[in-house]
Amino acid sequence: ISSPRFECLLCSHQELTPTTTQTNTKTSQFTMKYSTSVSSSRRKSRKAHFSAHSEARRTLMSANLSKELQTRYGVRSMPIRKDDEVVITRGMYKTREGKVTACFRKKFVVHVERITREKVNGTSVPVGIPASSLTITKLKMDKDRKATLERKNRNKGGEKAGDDVAMSNVD
Repeated sequence: ISSPRFECLLCSHQELTPTTTQTNTKTSQFTMKYSTSVSSSRRKSRKAHFSAHSEARRTLMSANLSKELQTRYGVRSMPIRKDDEVVITRGMYKTREGKVTACFRKKFVVHVERITREKVNGTSVPVGIPASSLTITKLKMDKDRKATLERKNRNKGGEKAGDDVAMSNVD
């Protein structure tokens, strides 16, 4: 085999770089990952996800903002919290709206008011919904949230998104 070799940064063994492969007269091109210090292993990614600490899980449990909020704040998504108002975008409860009553970081789920199911004995229990299946329609604002929105918007370009929206109607 005449493909170039590279040395692994973590240990002293060498690996072959995948450049091109031939499969049924189709040639596909592989490119190397951008950072060699970050693993692309499925096993390591899953381990990092499920053994993440609470603050890391907070950012993992982020939800997209509605289009209106995205244009107002210039931010695409935010970590979800207790009193946000959301709409469910995927699954059995799609298009249902409500306020977040609880966020369970340990289980990676969010409870939304009026989204319940009945158990066999008749008691109703809230249904856990993944944060990625939600869209935030109204944010519960406090000083930390405002600071986060300003920080994220400043990183995008420094201009206020509201100015762009106001000027888009001008011919």
